[in-house]
Amino acid sequence: MSSNYYTYSYNDYVRRQNNDDELIPDIQKALNGVYTAIVCYEKLARNASLDSQRDQILEIREDEKRHFEEFSKIYANLTGSQAAPVLNKGFPSVYRPGLEFAFRDAQKTVDFYLDIAQKAQNITLKETFRRAAADEQNHAVWLSFFLQQVLEYR
Repeated sequence: MSSNYYTYSYNDYVRRQNNDDELIPDIQKALNGVYTAIVCYEKLARNASLDSQRDQILEIREDEKRHFEEFSKIYANLTGSQAAPVLNKGFPSVYRPGLEFAFRDAQKTVDFYLDIAQKAQNITLKETFRRAAADEQNHAVWLSFFLQQVLEYR
């Protein structure tokens, strides 16, 4: 009887660990998103007319670079290979539409990262995506503030 218990417990453990493998497509999508965000925030910073906005956007970009590094490590641990991110299309080159796009994207990304965190079994994976979701929410707040400033100065 204890043999069956051990087998069940071990198999259950292995099954739970392998469930994180099911997140690989989502993690690849997250990598593509942060890779794109790094490029987009650089464009936004260049187009910002206020130094305070530029500095904060560059700080947001640094968060995205950290997310990219963390997600890349998770991806490599799950797949045994390095990620090959793809740049997503559609980011506006004009400042205000770029802010609007980045704001909407950050809001959607919060939910996406929280979904990954909820599905994850590995505590490091879970906490990494929870923290990234919190960062994205913070980014959305800043971007909303900048949008308000742009509308006030029109």
